[in-house]
Amino acid sequence: MIFLGVAARGALGGGVTAAEASVHVLGIDLSGWPRWALIAVGTLVLTAGLWVAMKVLKWALGLLLVLVLLGGLAWAVWELVG
Repeated sequence: MIFLGVAARGALGGGVTAAEASVHVLGIDLSGWPRWALIAVGTLVLTAGLWVAMKVLKWALGLLLVLVLLGGLAWAVWELVG
């Protein structure tokens, strides 16, 4: 539920300091790099990711085609025999 307003006392007794102490932020400072280099590297990484995704989808589509072909033939044989 969403409550509007200020609660006098929280559900956990006023705060969760253990959870706040265990939060770690990992950040990489890229401000020293030239903007064109970041764009070029990002473009190359995105292109490589798309290429890998296309290869995986191509293999998955080929496997699906073979499974449909074998399933259809098995169904036809089942109908022929039965």
